[in-house]
Amino acid sequence: MKVPMTKRGADLLREELHRLKTVERPANSTAIGEARAHGDLSENAEYHAARERAGFIEGRISELESKLGNAQVIDPKLVDAGGRCVFGATVDVEDGEGGAFTWQIVGEDEADIKNGRIYVSSPIARALIGKEPGEVVEVQTPGGLKRYEIIDVRYE
Repeated sequence: MKVPMTKRGADLLREELHRLKTVERPANSTAIGEARAHGDLSENAEYHAARERAGFIEGRISELESKLGNAQVIDPKLVDAGGRCVFGATVDVEDGEGGAFTWQIVGEDEADIKNGRIYVSSPIARALIGKEPGEVVEVQTPGGLKRYEIIDVRYE
């Protein structure tokens, strides 16, 4: 099953994968070799920590390769949705209480609400998808029902 991901998100995962393979993995292999040189492995905390770290690194490499292999990379700049809110779009909204927000709708690994990136399956993103500037959406949140007016939709 293909999973949507912005070009930016795919680039970040590729960078992390490259760092794990070219920096983290070799450095940890060196640490395992040094710990092994200290002798008795059964009571060698450095050796066990390095082996545990190696398992984490290999697991993360496998996870990233799988995510990138299943990614449907979408470049928001190339989207032509006729002004509608779609995956990858950046949306400016106002809440009617003087609050203005800008969110980009992104994939799971890219979501970061503090930096204005919301997960495509989140309640707010689901309410925004398919809507155009001027429309009002209602979203049930833990704090109650919120209303947002869409001010602008951009693909950047």
